[in-house]
Amino acid sequence: MSIYDQVKQLAKKRGISLQNLAIKAGLGINSIYSWQKKDPSISRLTRVAEVLGVSVDSLLSKEKSSVAKTPTKKIDLSDKNVIMTYEGRRIPPEDLAYIKRILGSGDDDGKSI
Repeated sequence: MSIYDQVKQLAKKRGISLQNLAIKAGLGINSIYSWQKKDPSISRLTRVAEVLGVSVDSLLSKEKSSVAKTPTKKIDLSDKNVIMTYEGRRIPPEDLAYIKRILGSGDDDGKSI
């Protein structure tokens, strides 16, 4: 979740529009909307965090934690019943054999990735 999305979500929970939030923080009326394309300065983010009643760290850590929550999946490359896909399409057997060789398990020794 981006900083903009996080601020927008918190503002909505507190029943305040982004424009009113910007005014209360001493920013330009539409300045928070610009955060969709460009991250704010720490000083601006600090003023918004104070109005929202949260820490700057909490706004920044929630942005980073959403990336870190992606679970790691492991598969057994020697399992013939596993269907591997890329962008929704099945990987052809000859390409899969090449991938296994690159990963060091082309001899079907049961290594998993």
